[in-house]
Amino acid sequence: MPNNRKRLVGTVVSDKMEKTVVVAIENRKMHPVYHKVVSSTRKVMAHDETGAGIGALVRIVQSRPLSKRKRWVVEEVLEAPEVVVN
Repeated sequence: MPNNRKRLVGTVVSDKMEKTVVVAIENRKMHPVYHKVVSSTRKVMAHDETGAGIGALVRIVQSRPLSKRKRWVVEEVLEAPEVVVN
């Protein structure tokens, strides 16, 4: 039976904490007057057992409050970050 939790897709921008990542969610929509695409970004903290690195595209799902600012859990890593070797 499927649940009705919110699911969002975003990019990991920080993984410096233990079992927590910061995910940037970009919202793009047309401006009602100027008809120009306006993008806004919000950052949320998500619980991460999978170990997603910076730059990974992840799907997060809403959950119960896990801490003061953490209300999301990483459900799936959609695209792993590209590793650059110097």
